[in-house]
Amino acid sequence: MNPVATWRRLLAELLGTALLVTAVVGSGIMAATLSPDDVGLQLLQNSIATAFALGALILTFGPVSGAHFNPVVSAADWFLGRRTGTGLSLRDLAGYTVAQTIGAIAGSVLANLMFDLAAVDISAKTRTGTHLWLGEVVATTGLLLLIFALARSGRAAVAPAAVGAYIGAAYWFTSSTSFANPAVSIGRAFTDTFAGISPGSLPGFIAAQLIGLALGVGLLLALYPDVAAAAEKVVIPAERAARRQRAASRR
Repeated sequence: MNPVATWRRLLAELLGTALLVTAVVGSGIMAATLSPDDVGLQLLQNSIATAFALGALILTFGPVSGAHFNPVVSAADWFLGRRTGTGLSLRDLAGYTVAQTIGAIAGSVLANLMFDLAAVDISAKTRTGTHLWLGEVVATTGLLLLIFALARSGRAAVAPAAVGAYIGAAYWFTSSTSFANPAVSIGRAFTDTFAGISPGSLPGFIAAQLIGLALGVGLLLALYPDVAAAAEKVVIPAERAARRQRAASRR
């Protein structure tokens, strides 16, 4: 289990999620300001900033908490490792989820303030429809497959680049622009800007993300029957996981 104190891990998840949402919302505001008449360019600017920020944040906070920044990732880690005791405990899952959600809201507030907007400005941007929900299912399922496949195969070191690249790409190949994260979805409801989502649209998005969670876990179990062993590598500090891998290879 992760030797880092629980409060440090929760603080890392709160700060990491806050800065992720700040990057998403802040780059969206900047994009809309710099390219007011070109939505495609706005999305490009927003996606590039988010991809790079996510990779940097995983590098920064991964050694402390695993850098989940996402209740879906934390829930998958708990479920896959629950029988072997290799993932988050149920208590940790609850703590991570609360920290991530508070962090996401704080991230929107921070971005609003940085751009001289009202600290809390509830979004009026409606995002609803079966096609958008399907996009969220695809984005969430793919994210889980990537994270746990990397951990299982001993390639967790490339996760910052790989996860950042996936999210950046999913902005473009999914109809929903890949929220893939219940906490981030909630946080983005607190800004009426380019990246916002109305509170009324949240239930559909979160339900789709939970379906993606179930599909992702099911596919992981089908493709990798031993995936439970990887749950620990998504929680423990990266350097500790690397040491264990090196020690195992010498046996």
